[in-house]
Amino acid sequence: MSSIVPTIAELMDGCTRSAVHLEMRDHYGVAAEADDFRTWLETGRLDTDPGSPDWAPWVDLVSRAVARGVVVRRARIVSEPVSDYIRYEHASTGVNVHAGEQVRWLPRRRASDVALPGNDFWLFDDQVIRWGYFSGDGAMIGHEISEDPAAAKLCTESFEAVWTRAIPHDQYQIH
Repeated sequence: MSSIVPTIAELMDGCTRSAVHLEMRDHYGVAAEADDFRTWLETGRLDTDPGSPDWAPWVDLVSRAVARGVVVRRARIVSEPVSDYIRYEHASTGVNVHAGEQVRWLPRRRASDVALPGNDFWLFDDQVIRWGYFSGDGAMIGHEISEDPAAAKLCTESFEAVWTRAIPHDQYQIH
């Protein structure tokens, strides 16, 4: 893995047409979300204020990209019945949509015949991949940038196959 990997914000600010994100895990153990997730599990309370300190940077980033004409899409492949973490993500996805992201959900059983890369990724302008590497328990362990044309082609085709089958956020019912 490269030691210097541009941030998602840097890549998003530099893209001109599209930014797509494919998520394929049923649980992420992201340290920055740990307290919020625990609070939600215990109380059902969740930060869904686009202007809150936790959300405002993301909302601003996506809103700027969309204003420049960048199409920002996120697809999530999920097992059903969904995990508590996916319930948590679903409950807060309205903020992503508010920012300008298009979000869809694909039940894993409907992805069986889709060729998928081995890791989650962001793909910018169909060329620059930012792979996300996670441990077995969902902790972020690193990122890597790739501009390999064959890998970019796989990511583009995989994302589009998932997107075509996936259910828009406002229509996806948690099971």
